[in-house]
Amino acid sequence: MYKQFAPIGCGIIIFGASFGIGKIGGSAVESMARQPEAAGAIQTAMILAAALVEGATLFALVICLIL
Repeated sequence: MYKQFAPIGCGIIIFGASFGIGKIGGSAVESMARQPEAAGAIQTAMILAAALVEGATLFALVICLIL
């Protein structure tokens, strides 16, 4: 019954994830521009945060498509 709404849910999930990863990347680049000496630590934190967002997105997409 709810299968017809799965593409809408997937679209919302993808939109939220892309917004979140874009925000993470933009903030990281801004931080690296302000403090170039801390670029390594900032990049590591950025990659970790982006991976967590991607993991949550993948989990949400699987749940959305299963239900």
